[in-house]
Amino acid sequence: MPPLRLLKLPGVGPEDVVIGADGRVLTGTLDGSILAVDPGTGAVEQIGHTEGRPLGLHVCGDGSLLICNAGQGLLRLDKPGGTIEVLVSEVEGEPLTFPSNVIAADDGTIYFSASSRRWPVQQWMADLLEHSGTGRLLRRDTEGRVEILVDGLDFANGVVLAPDRSCVLVAETGAYRITRYWLSGPKAGTYDRLVENLPGLPDNMYLGSDGLAWVSIPAPRNRLLDTLLPLPGILRRISWAIPEQLQPKPERTVWAMAFDFDGTLVHDLQREGTDYAMVTSVAEQEGVLYLGSLTESAIAVTSAG
Repeated sequence: MPPLRLLKLPGVGPEDVVIGADGRVLTGTLDGSILAVDPGTGAVEQIGHTEGRPLGLHVCGDGSLLICNAGQGLLRLDKPGGTIEVLVSEVEGEPLTFPSNVIAADDGTIYFSASSRRWPVQQWMADLLEHSGTGRLLRRDTEGRVEILVDGLDFANGVVLAPDRSCVLVAETGAYRITRYWLSGPKAGTYDRLVENLPGLPDNMYLGSDGLAWVSIPAPRNRLLDTLLPLPGILRRISWAIPEQLQPKPERTVWAMAFDFDGTLVHDLQREGTDYAMVTSVAEQEGVLYLGSLTESAIAVTSAG
C-alpha cells in the first residue's frame, strides 16, 4: 500500500467511512458525533449527533444518511444538521443493540447486519472469542417491515449490494469469510460463501466506484482465535474470563482487499501499522482510498495503486 495522508479529527474512532454526494468523507466517532470531512482541506463539520456509538453508515440517493448506532438501532439523518429518526429499534421483539453495517437499494429497501445478540459493542472481542454465531443479515422493506435473511452468522459485519442487485454480501468477521445472499435468479432466497479462509478479520465493506467490493482487514488471523474456533462452546466462553492483558491483541497493520462478485481477489494492499492501524473501513472513489479506524483520531487517505 502507498504512503498514507492523515485527516485529523476532533474525536476518536472513525469506525466506518463513506463518501457523500458533495465529495466529503462522512464518519461517526466514539462520542456519537457524525462528521463530514473535506479530503482536500481537512476541514471538519459536525452534521449530526447520536446518543449511542455510530458504526456503519450509508449515503442514500436523497442525501439522507443511514446510521447503524449501537445502543439505539438503525437510524436515519435526513440532512446535515437535520433530524435523526429511528428506523429499527428491535427485531422480533428483541432490542437491536449491535447493528453493524448498512446499505440501501434504489427503491428504499435497506439491508443491514447485526453482529451479536449476546454482546454489546464495547465487548466485541468477547463475541469473537466465544464464536457465538448470533449474527444476522436483515432486510427492511419500504413499508418498515424487517425480515431476517440469514441467521447464525459469525459476527456479521460489512454489507455490500451487488451493482446488478443480484445479491448482497455480508462479512463474517469471526469466520474469516464473506457470505453471499442471492436476491434474484435461480438461487434467490439462498446463500453461499463468496470467499472463505481469508488471511485476516474482514470488517466493513464498501462498493467502490470501480464496481469492486472493498473489504477492510483490521488485523491478521490470530492463533488463539483459530485454536478456539473448533472447541466446544463452554471452553470458548471460559476463554473470555482470562485476564484482559492475556487476551489476544490485534497486530498493528493497515490492510484493505478488494474482490469482484465472483470472489476473485483484485487488490491486496497492506503496509505496517506504524502511524495508523486497526483499519475497520475502506471506501474507494476514482482510485483513492479512504480508511477509517476503531482506535485512531484520523481518517487515512491513500491510493488504490
